[in-house]
Amino acid sequence: MMRLLTGCRRLMLVLPVMIFATGCAQPSVQGPSSQEDLGMGIVSGTLGAQSRSTVSSGEQSSASLVGQVQAVEGGAYLVRDVRGQEHRIPHDENTRIDRPAHVGDRIQSWFDRHGRAVLIRSLDEDNR
Repeated sequence: MMRLLTGCRRLMLVLPVMIFATGCAQPSVQGPSSQEDLGMGIVSGTLGAQSRSTVSSGEQSSASLVGQVQAVEGGAYLVRDVRGQEHRIPHDENTRIDRPAHVGDRIQSWFDRHGRAVLIRSLDEDNR
């Protein structure tokens, strides 16, 4: 009788583990989920996911902007151009910056064909 109880007790411990393991397993035939597709789309859209050779080979700039820094927002500069329009210029580790800009500094920014800042240069004569 004790032997039967011990066998049942072991079965009661192993059974939930087996149910959990088979319930969490996914078939290997299944393709990527919509969440994975969304994540890959986000990653491939970032400048960091693009090949370094495209960025370092001097990809042609399609636009340039000159303006005065109105605010520094962590990873972006808020700049007012000569027409009085404000532009937000985000930058990341792939953006070349000759020196960090401060409020009141005049800067010139060059953008790639996707609208990302590739170079930000200070136009102020004094090098703080």
